[in-house]
Amino acid sequence: MTPEMLAMIYAYTAVGVGVILAAAGLGSAIGWGLICSKTLEGIARQPEMRPQLMTNMFIFAGLMESFPFIILAFAMWFLFANPFVGALASAIGAIAK
Repeated sequence: MTPEMLAMIYAYTAVGVGVILAAAGLGSAIGWGLICSKTLEGIARQPEMRPQLMTNMFIFAGLMESFPFIILAFAMWFLFANPFVGALASAIGAIAK
């Protein structure tokens, strides 16, 4: 296992983590926009349903908001406990035998 191979793994992992976090942020922003816009549409159509629609909006927004934090946990796992380094070591060990 050469230092260049390790550097490549860490570099590709860092790029992958950046893409993952950007996608999670974009998905969260789009999700918030859709949830709020559909709630406002529903309130405009039936104003008497406002309390129920707002309650549902906050429940679903809370569930949707947990998604970026779960993705952040996976991204930190890839960044700090990189499983690809162990896979590289075992692959090199298998080839060397």
